[in-house]
Amino acid sequence: MTTTGDACESPSTEKEGGGSGSGVVGTARGGGDRSKWKIADTPQDAGILPTVGVTLWLGWNGFLLYTIPYAIFLAGKWQRAVILGFAILSLALPANFPGALGYRMGDWMMSQAEKYFGLKTVIEDEDDLIRHSERNKSLIFAFNPHDVLPYSVFCFNPSLRRLPGKIGKDGCALMTSAVFGIPFIRHVYSWVRCLPVDKRTFLRRLHDGQSFAFSPGGVQEVLLLNPAKPHELVLYLKQRKGFIKLALTTGSPVVPVFAFNLDGSYGYWLPRGPFVEKISRAVGIAPLVFWGRWGIPFGIPHPRKSHVVIGRAIDMPKNTEGENVTQELVDEWHAVFLEELELLFERHKNEAGHFADDDVILNDVLVISLSSHTTYALQNKAWS
Repeated sequence: MTTTGDACESPSTEKEGGGSGSGVVGTARGGGDRSKWKIADTPQDAGILPTVGVTLWLGWNGFLLYTIPYAIFLAGKWQRAVILGFAILSLALPANFPGALGYRMGDWMMSQAEKYFGLKTVIEDEDDLIRHSERNKSLIFAFNPHDVLPYSVFCFNPSLRRLPGKIGKDGCALMTSAVFGIPFIRHVYSWVRCLPVDKRTFLRRLHDGQSFAFSPGGVQEVLLLNPAKPHELVLYLKQRKGFIKLALTTGSPVVPVFAFNLDGSYGYWLPRGPFVEKISRAVGIAPLVFWGRWGIPFGIPHPRKSHVVIGRAIDMPKNTEGENVTQELVDEWHAVFLEELELLFERHKNEAGHFADDDVILNDVLVISLSSHTTYALQNKAWS
């Protein structure tokens, strides 16, 4: 891992002992044995260098949004021509331009983000992941929740070495394809090893034995956020079954992942209505206004401690590989995934500082209230 500056401590790693927690019911066969947990925890440092690194990674949203009105209303003719020229050049060049140099920059950004967010990862059964790696199995890491921006998914960046074997070496995160059509930003996300989340990329990586992480809830979870209740986590999962079908088709294990402390990273305002929902689903990006550290609109998030827990792989039945997958089978294994994800949250919520009780998935949406020990069930509609 490439590091620079004063705060370049390596994350502390330990195998945590102690009593076992509640076992997982079903094919994942438990993640409650704390003696198997591998914990890597980076001391948090939101100083100058980590802030610069995170700004180079996540600060491009604001830079572009401020540049557009400047170019239209304030820039002179030559300035406008230069801005437009660089934007066109960015779109014409390969997304990973300039190759190795870009990846080195991306690795540096990730090392600084690791400090800025004080990244803590808990792998419930690393030996199980190693076994899958040795069998050249590609794993689907289903990352939850999405929240305003699911930046904690950066823990899967291979430069951080948080996951073992080939899984950690070849891993990446998949994100909305719209990002890769935006000048400048498309390069930054390519440098940090992100790829577009589409069926073609899904299947290519699964067939090539390359693991990846993605957020099943996607933009729909953003549309269901409620600014009046900033400490609620929204998971839109009950109808998200496509990834389970692809996992069954290819025989690829699915790993439930839960990220704590994404809530509160940003303040935000989101317009409501069916038209907004339709546009958001079409382009893969919700038209929200958000602000983070120092109150800067479209800036970097507050330096919240990032705590990501990775459950045990759910092995899909081998006899379905290459065959047509029935809806009944998809429903069955999707239910297993939902159960494993809820149990994963239950095992780690107290340590992460959250105390929600009686979590229920109802009407397609799971809302975990972190402020009042109460779970709210939402209708499958935007907030009124």
